[in-house]
Amino acid sequence: MKELKYINKYFTKYKWRLLIGLLATISSKFLALKVPQIIGDSLNVVEDYQNNKVTDLDFVQHELLINILIIIGAVLLSGIFTFIMRQTIIVTSRLIEFDLKNEIYQQYQRLSLNFYKKNRTGDLMNRISEDVSKVRMYVGPAIMYSMNMIVLFAVGFTQMISIDVKLTMYTLIPFPLLSISIFLLSKVIHKRSSIVQEYLSKLTTFNQEFFSGMNVVKSYGIEASIIKDFDKIADQSKEKNIHLHKANALFFPLMILLIGISNLLVIYIGGQQYINGEIQIGTIIEFMMYVNILTWPVAVVGWVTSMVQQAEASQLRINEFLKQVPEIQNYNENSTELNGNVTFKDVTFTYDDTNITALKNVNFSVKSGETLAILGKTGSGKSTIIELISRLYDTKKGTILLDNNPIKEANLNDVRNHIGFVPQDPFLFSESIEDNIKFGKEDATQDEIITAAKNADVHKNIVDFPDGYKTILGERGVTLSGGQKQRVSIARAIIKKPKILIFDDCLSAVDTETEEKILSNLERISKDITTFIISHRISSAKNADKIIVLNEGKITQQGTHNQLITQEGYYKDLYEQQLLEKEI
Repeated sequence: MKELKYINKYFTKYKWRLLIGLLATISSKFLALKVPQIIGDSLNVVEDYQNNKVTDLDFVQHELLINILIIIGAVLLSGIFTFIMRQTIIVTSRLIEFDLKNEIYQQYQRLSLNFYKKNRTGDLMNRISEDVSKVRMYVGPAIMYSMNMIVLFAVGFTQMISIDVKLTMYTLIPFPLLSISIFLLSKVIHKRSSIVQEYLSKLTTFNQEFFSGMNVVKSYGIEASIIKDFDKIADQSKEKNIHLHKANALFFPLMILLIGISNLLVIYIGGQQYINGEIQIGTIIEFMMYVNILTWPVAVVGWVTSMVQQAEASQLRINEFLKQVPEIQNYNENSTELNGNVTFKDVTFTYDDTNITALKNVNFSVKSGETLAILGKTGSGKSTIIELISRLYDTKKGTILLDNNPIKEANLNDVRNHIGFVPQDPFLFSESIEDNIKFGKEDATQDEIITAAKNADVHKNIVDFPDGYKTILGERGVTLSGGQKQRVSIARAIIKKPKILIFDDCLSAVDTETEEKILSNLERISKDITTFIISHRISSAKNADKIIVLNEGKITQQGTHNQLITQEGYYKDLYEQQLLEKEI
């Protein structure tokens, strides 16, 4: 259970709730265990009357009536305490589940982009849902039933020993076998639980990728192949689950067998003692009731053990991510004001996962309010520059300066809050268009939303929808066309009014007329904003204050539009090619 030690901090947090639950458990089981004693006493009184040891019938009836009332009162109070026990312990388990999910989610947000390249979405989802649910079973039902078991055994066996030591010892005979069986089965269940969770992650990942790529699946007509692959993973998962539950299935029959043996011993040994006049019939019935009351706690040992082992396996998977240290650290907790000056000095960057050197000794400088356009072939390193400015990655060679200070010395949250980013593949949430734009500024007014949409040249499209800005988008914005998604994403960045605006080839899905309108609006509203434009179009770059051309991670050309069209190289070739295409 070493991995489950991580949960101990939550037990400390909710210690008073758990303490109340423990006291309620003790009270409930103490009252429940009083019932066999009272029933045994009642039967002994009846036996004494039948054997003429007691001759007063009124006395017998009065004793039985009092005992019945005590039994009813004990059962009612036991029920009330059981309700309190469940309300404290089970509710506490839900609170811990809530806290643990939040902790994992916050850790997911802290972890760097590199982490998400190495781990699949389905696996991440499974750890925050299925694995946390397994852990909740440990902090809730497993603990509650363990408390029940301990209290029942402590009180029950103490009571049994006080009545008859010999009969109690015979009742305990099956329990060493029970302990050995639990120990051996627990090791098997732990191993098989880990494998089951791994296959569940594989199944979740497969489904997530299938649903996300549904348009590709249907376009290529590969439904049959996908179903075949799904069946293969599902069958493997089924086999691993069956393998696990075969081990689990041994517990309950074994527990019932051992309890049955205890009952037989009570009947046989107790019967002999009764024949010899050593005990009364009420004592045998009392022992029988104690054994049967203890049946569930003994039987539940297997279930609890199974839950604990599965929780251990799940917490191990959770801890793997919780113990990871984010590659991108915030080295400055103080607030940082940014003006938007950006400088790259001898920056070289290599991706860890692919070992590809995306940038090689890159140098440039952009002042606040200036626009820098970056052009180059696919894979030349354009997007890497943007990722470094946003501190999605840290470079190990060279220096990146913000306002003449190393970017690592600036508050990480402030850096990202001062950046408005429009990615090449815009991501929109399954909310209304209005909410997607407000994602850039939560407290934006309706006028600000409309102004941002107009500047992104998407307002006229939005008002044509039946619900206008209240239109709910499909998953990842599938309701909109590619160009509309890009323009809504631009509006989201504009409304933020950042110090740095980044456009990563975000006008590729719009026509040249719309592009010119958007660029004209951007030029007007970004006079005090440092702007980076990544593009494959000369029309997007020509009005920039500076233009750099990248090739295989190196800057091969640098200057203004008028300067570069007179120089032999990539920019002039691209300009002439696109000019010819426009004329045709």
